[in-house]
Amino acid sequence: MRIIRYDKDEGVVKLIPDNAEDLWHIERVVEPGDLVAAKSWRRFRTAEGESGEKKEVFIQLSVEQVEFSEHANRVRVTGKIVAGGPEEFVQIGSYHTIDIEPGFPVEIKKEGGWLACQLDRLYDAQKATKQRVKLCAVAMDEKEASFASIKEYGVSFEFKIESHASKREPDYAQKQLQYYGDVAKALADSKAGKIIVAGPGFAKDNLKKFLQDRNPELLKKIVFETASTAELSGIYELLKRGVITKVVGEERLQKEFALMEEFMCEISKDSGLAVYGEKEVRAAFSYGAVSKLFVTDELLRKHKPLKSLMEEAEKLKCEVHVFSIENPAGKQLAGLGGIAALL
Repeated sequence: MRIIRYDKDEGVVKLIPDNAEDLWHIERVVEPGDLVAAKSWRRFRTAEGESGEKKEVFIQLSVEQVEFSEHANRVRVTGKIVAGGPEEFVQIGSYHTIDIEPGFPVEIKKEGGWLACQLDRLYDAQKATKQRVKLCAVAMDEKEASFASIKEYGVSFEFKIESHASKREPDYAQKQLQYYGDVAKALADSKAGKIIVAGPGFAKDNLKKFLQDRNPELLKKIVFETASTAELSGIYELLKRGVITKVVGEERLQKEFALMEEFMCEISKDSGLAVYGEKEVRAAFSYGAVSKLFVTDELLRKHKPLKSLMEEAEKLKCEVHVFSIENPAGKQLAGLGGIAALL
C-alpha cells in the first residue's frame, strides 16, 4: 500500500493498494457514510433502448455497502453519487459501484475524522508492503499434507495432498516417494519466499531427506517445526507459538493469539481484570480502569456508537487492538460480543 496524502483537517486519505492484503485493510476501514472517490466506468445510453457504451468517469459516492472479494481481487464500494464528472455521464443521486483494485488510486473521506487505530492500520499496511515475503505453511504426516498461505488477514487454506501408500501393499515405498515428490513439487510451484513444514512423526524429516537429494535449493527456503496434527489446526499451533513471526515477521496474527490468551487467562483466574461486552466495557471506561481495549474490525466498522468509545480510549492513552474477524482469535472475541478489555 502507498499512502499518497493524509489531510487531518479534511479527514481525507488518498492511497494506492498494491495487493489483496491492502484491499482487505481498505474494506475494514471504509464505513457506511464515508465518501469514496475514484475513477470508474458508467454506461452511457445515447438513445432509448440502446445498451450504450461505457465511459470513464471520476465519481465520489456516499458509502452504503462494502465488500472485499479475494477471488476477484477487488473491493466493491456501493452508494449514491454525490459528485463527479464529466457531468453528462454522471447523475447525482443515482447508485453506483466503484471497484477498488490494486494499482488504482482511491480517496477516502471520513466526515468525523479518522480514528488513530484506522490510520495505524493503513500505515502498518504500507510498511508491510515493503517488508512482505510470501509465506507457505504445510502441516503434514505420512498420510496427508495441508497447504496454507499466511496473509495479514489470516491463514488461507489452499489444498491438501494425500498419500495413497499402504503398508500392506508391496509398492508402499514407491508410493511414499511419489507422495513426497508431490509435496515437493507443490512447494516449488508455490513460489514462496519462505516455507514452514511442520507436523507429528517423521514425515517432515523424510521430506527433508527427499529434498536434500533432489532439490537442495528449495530446502534453503524451508524451516522445519513440530506440530501435533497434519490439519489446518497444526498451522494455527505455529501461530500461537510465535513461529510465524520468527520466520517472516508477520506479527499481526501472532499478536492477536497472544492477546486473546492473556485475556482468557484473566477470565479463568476470575481476577476481575477482564471484562467483555459493550455495557461492561463502557462501565470500565467510566472508571478510567481500562489498560487494553480489544474490538473486532467487523464490530468497529458496523457499530457507529463504538466510535465515541474509541476516541475516549485514545484520550486515555489506552492500548487499542483491532482483531481480524477472519482469524480464530478474532472469532473468539466475536463470540464475547466483539469487544473486551483488560483493566
